[in-house]
Amino acid sequence: MDRPPPTTGTLAPEEILAFAAELAEAARPIARAYFRTPLDIVTKADESPVTLADRAIEARLRGLIEARFPDHGIFGEEMGVKPGAAPSDGPVWVIDPIDGTKSFVTGLPLFGTLIAFLDGGVPVVGLIDMPALGERWTGVPGEACFGGEPARTSACRSLSQARFFTTAPDGFVGADAARYRRLVAKTALRRFGGDCYAYGLLASGHCDLIAETGLQPYDIMALVPVIRAAGGVITDWNGEDLSLHSDGRVLAAATPELHAEALAVLRG
Repeated sequence: MDRPPPTTGTLAPEEILAFAAELAEAARPIARAYFRTPLDIVTKADESPVTLADRAIEARLRGLIEARFPDHGIFGEEMGVKPGAAPSDGPVWVIDPIDGTKSFVTGLPLFGTLIAFLDGGVPVVGLIDMPALGERWTGVPGEACFGGEPARTSACRSLSQARFFTTAPDGFVGADAARYRRLVAKTALRRFGGDCYAYGLLASGHCDLIAETGLQPYDIMALVPVIRAAGGVITDWNGEDLSLHSDGRVLAAATPELHAEALAVLRG
């Protein structure tokens, strides 16, 4: 699939990634301080819980970004788009302070902080940090890492051998539910839950296929550079590149062959 070459303006991807790692290090102690403690939980319009931890992390990361890169746009889950920023035009940071808030509020350590850097609407740098586990995946053009070591997707090319993940089967409704059932019935092994953690597992070769729906840009953008740099394929259910304007349906696979087979089932 043709796409414009990723850039970061005048900044090297490695410089952007180093700063993203600084952001993740700033977020970790905040998440850990709130994790498995009594929390005030508010239900948002989309019925997902938001906590003090989400807001504290995003406020901290926004402050650090604005101090270092005052001209960059910011798009966060809790506080929206930075006033005056046009996320699709120039450099923008996309932040999900706690991806997997339901895991967080129920004491499950499979929640993460997602940090992405986009240039001209293209995700260039991605970071998946797991504060409770002390694990981290990163992706820049040509290199994905887990714990500082290279990460690589599996060689799985067939649905009949694929280890499949989705966060919540009951999230598929209507026509999406029927398409999901067709797909999952053809896979070898099915596991549920994990949110962003599943994408890290895919990047490291521990699972092979993920299908989801109802995701927001801040759930998605950090995953794209990681999966691609690890050798995988990640698109929407039409096979199109993911962007800030995607419809929330995501298909990620370890290999192009597996992705093509899964896409054919979803389309069928």
